[in-house]
This record gives sequence, structure tokens and C-alpha cells, in this order.
Amino acid sequence: MTDSKQTIAVIVVNYNSGDFLDACLDSLLNQTSPADRILVVDNNSDDGSADFVLEHYPGVELIRESENIGFAAANNHAIKLISDCRWVALLNPDAVASPNWLEHLRQGVIDHPTKRFFSCRLIDAQNVQLLDGTGDYYHVCGLVWRRDHGAPVTRNRSISDRVFSPCAAAALYNIDLVRQAGDFDESYFCYNEDIDLAFRMRLLGADCLHLDHCIVYHAGSGVTGSDSDFTVYHGHRNLVWTYFKNMPTALFWWYLPQHLILNLISVFYYTFKGRPKIILKAKWDAICGLPAVFRNRSQVQKTRVVTNQALKEIMVTHPLAPYFMRNE
Repeated sequence: MTDSKQTIAVIVVNYNSGDFLDACLDSLLNQTSPADRILVVDNNSDDGSADFVLEHYPGVELIRESENIGFAAANNHAIKLISDCRWVALLNPDAVASPNWLEHLRQGVIDHPTKRFFSCRLIDAQNVQLLDGTGDYYHVCGLVWRRDHGAPVTRNRSISDRVFSPCAAAALYNIDLVRQAGDFDESYFCYNEDIDLAFRMRLLGADCLHLDHCIVYHAGSGVTGSDSDFTVYHGHRNLVWTYFKNMPTALFWWYLPQHLILNLISVFYYTFKGRPKIILKAKWDAICGLPAVFRNRSQVQKTRVVTNQALKEIMVTHPLAPYFMRNE
């Protein structure tokens, strides 16, 4: 029987994931240390994948939404239904967990009792010689990237190699911490909602630990597309909101010029690629959403306990890092 301190519910958010979802759920049902609960939140898929879960996975709890409410809201919905587990693991439907994934996560909880959220080692499912990432970096300008994305799979990371946030494609969170931080921000819909949540957790004094032996094979934007208009819009809108909501005041003003430069470079880059409409819409909608972001900022900053220096130490500060160090 699982110790109550290591009880884990796994949430998979599905939207037209097709065959990806089948492989994902099979990997969860074949764990050496089974999940205490597995919940699939279906965002009103029309590809039959929800019916397939209902028919072929009777042990999986299926939650049907009447519309596509997004990744953030779907996870929040499931988390509200979990009262009997101490931890929640997120797994993307285009990800396949190694058989001992949950076993190693539970051991990580035991071995590191002061840590309250954990990142995993993601291997590129399309090319297993490459890493998809080992957690996420956050640059002081507001840019986010996946550490070791595209690096050789032979690269290893120790627990002393600090990372800002887990990638929510495969991550473990203490449920009480998620609730204390205010859950996922549903206005994000998807993309960067994991960075935003991790930022708020860090402001509360929590630390993230990377567990390199917790392995997941990830297709990477297998459903939405890695550079689709959908991805570009939400990613670039939400990175603005994350910076404006969470960056403490002194750091906010100090690094604001870098943040503005980042946004200008993004506009020029996508315009040069022939996609000005989507990047301009992302930035315009980000600006229009700032009044609501500032209302949230007031509460977020009020509960902050971490010092500016401690937060700065876990962020990437080299001004050229976003452009020349993305796979490190």
C-alpha cells in the first residue's frame, strides 16, 4: 500500500489526441508503482478519443468538458476533484512514461522531503538520441525555454543542476502548494501556464528539483504543432503576462528594458518570417489583458516571501543567453 505521503493522482488533459492517448494511458497502467488515481480530462474532443477511453480503460476516470476550456482550466477542474492524494502528476497525452516513472517520483518525494515540485527527463519520442528537455529555464527578460532541448541523450543532469520550473508535459506537484499558489491561471488557456504557476510557487519560497532518472518520452507539441499560429499566439501573449504578474517590483523595473527588447525582437522575427498578424495579435492581446494581470499581481506580490536575490539566482541573467545558449 502506498504511504499517504506519497499518494499520486495523474492528470492527462486530452483534446483530439488520437493514438497518442492510447500509448500514454498504456504506459500509466504498466507502472511498477501504480498511480493511486488516473484522471483524463477531455476538452470536448471530436476524434472519438474520449469514447475510446471510456470503452477500453475502465480504471481511468474520464471527465468530459462541454467545450475546449484549455490546458490550465482542465487541470484545475481535475485538481478540485482530488482530495485523497498528496501529489499530482501531469502527463501530456503525447507522452509515454517509462515503467518506473512513478516509482522514481515517489522515491524522490521520500529522499527530498523539503522539495515540493519536481521536473522530469524528457526524451524526444521522434528521435530517442536527443533530449526534449530537462526542466525549464526562465530568463530575466521573460523568455522561457526548455533546458537541454535538442541536446544529445547522453547528457545527464544531477540534482545540483538547478532548474526554474518543470515542464508540465511531465511534472509532479504537491497539491497543497498548487492550491496555495492559486492553481493554474485559466486566462492563459495553454502554454507558459506551467512557468507562471512555478513562478508563483517560487515566490512562496518553494523550490523545484530535477529528477533525471524519471524518464518520459515526449512527442513535443504532437497535438498543437511546435510552431503553429496557435502555439506562437499563446506562448508570446502569455510570456508577457507572466513577467508583469510575477516579477518583483525591483527586478521588474531593472529588467523591463530587456523584456521590451525581447518583445520587439519577437515582432521583427515573425514579421520577417511572413507571420506579422499572429505575433502582433499576441502582443496586442497581451497589452489589453494587462489591467487584469495587474489586479492579480497585487495578490501575488503580497504573499511573496522569497528575496529578490534568491529569486535572481535561479533565473538566467546573461543578456545573450536567450539567443546563444538555448540548448544548454
